[in-house]
Amino acid sequence: MRVGFDNEKYLKMQSEHIEERISKFGDKLYLEFGGKLFDDYHASRVLPGFEPDSKLRMLMKLADRAEIVIVINAADIEKNKVRGDLGITYDEDVQRLMKEFQSRGLYVGSVVLTHYAGQMKAVAFKEKLEKKNVKVYLHYTIEGYPANIPLIVSEQGFGKNEYIETSRPLVVVTAPGPGSGKMATCLSQLYHDNKRGIKAGYAKYETFPIWNIPLKHPINLAYEAATADLNDVNMIDPFHLEAYGETTVNYNRDIEIFPVLNAIFEGIYGENPYKSPTDMGVNMAGNCIVDDEVCRQASYHEIIRRYYTARNDLVKGKGKENEVYKIELLMKQAKITTDDRKVTVAAKKRAEELGVPTAAIELADGTIITSKTTDLLGASAALLLNALKYLGEIEDDIHLISPEAIEPIQKLKTNYLGSKNPRLHTDEVLIALSVSAVSDEKARKALDQLPKLRECQVHTSVMLSEVDTRIFRKLGVDLTCEPVIRSV
Repeated sequence: MRVGFDNEKYLKMQSEHIEERISKFGDKLYLEFGGKLFDDYHASRVLPGFEPDSKLRMLMKLADRAEIVIVINAADIEKNKVRGDLGITYDEDVQRLMKEFQSRGLYVGSVVLTHYAGQMKAVAFKEKLEKKNVKVYLHYTIEGYPANIPLIVSEQGFGKNEYIETSRPLVVVTAPGPGSGKMATCLSQLYHDNKRGIKAGYAKYETFPIWNIPLKHPINLAYEAATADLNDVNMIDPFHLEAYGETTVNYNRDIEIFPVLNAIFEGIYGENPYKSPTDMGVNMAGNCIVDDEVCRQASYHEIIRRYYTARNDLVKGKGKENEVYKIELLMKQAKITTDDRKVTVAAKKRAEELGVPTAAIELADGTIITSKTTDLLGASAALLLNALKYLGEIEDDIHLISPEAIEPIQKLKTNYLGSKNPRLHTDEVLIALSVSAVSDEKARKALDQLPKLRECQVHTSVMLSEVDTRIFRKLGVDLTCEPVIRSV
């Protein structure tokens, strides 16, 4: 796995810029953290070398001055929106984030429900948090947002939102995912702080789009693919171009909201310290790319992966056609097809030849391993064993799990647990392999290879069960599936 991003350089540059921004404001700074504060797997996929917890590591340096406010869209709670990378709902992730932050000694001040309109599940979530002595605040939808500035910056707009009580000079505003309302929460606080005579500032820490690389760079296209459900669009920052004559990249929601931010700052300070949305940011990621080609290739893989996710969701009845269409357009802009992913080609070719479900994995050294469905094993389970054999330099004809050991498991599944599919899933084959490893040295050697599967690419010719998908996710594998449902 080649590295295209210098993470240590990034940590140093990023922390220096955040410290510099904090020093520019007086009583309080609201720092909007875009993307994932930790577990930022999208960034680590498109910027090989980026550590998923980089933002958190920087925040730890400011722990004594910072408090965290977690924002979640009440509409996302109502529709059970799921974090695709973790497979948990946004409201579950809020609770996970709180525990993670607190376990690291970071202070979580409160949770904010945005777009609140009395949604039943949002109400239940609020009550659940309050029973745990968590402060919960409600923010409402403002008609005409973000265009109707007179209404937004008034008692009928931001004035209706509940004021978030904070106690530390740096307030980090984060969320489970995009579209949660982080920026609006910050702006609402600026409005309320101004009424209370508190001089507060705002800054934005958003990794994507990267402002100082080309608009249509694959990294920025991958960001659009990742937010296809929000219909985000990368665009040239017109405010920055006018102010400095410099072309920079931002996205539509930041550009749309900038007049609002401008009006609020003028009300607080008499003028806006920022001349453009780009000025608001502190993102240094573009300066830490050390191998552009590596990042380009990684971004192509990410766009294709997002395409398959959108296609699968559509087949499951959870997605929308316009998401698929948008990513198809992005693929055309990037001049790529699904055939630009080697494992996709390998799995599809094997399926066409054999007429059964197949799978393929690309290992760190570029080797492609394939598998097929058999009477004993599903294609995904067989793929794991084949890959572990290769990595452990174990002969192909060696049975890591004897057929005699598999048959009782199949009998248990079909005769007693009511399963129609006798084949072993990935979780079952790993448990069986673990049992074999107790007495079989080669099985133990194969099991020891599991960490080497992290960041490998996998493709299957049919959509997988939730069990298999979850196991691949836990192994850190980047998985895609053809949008084909197989009943058994």
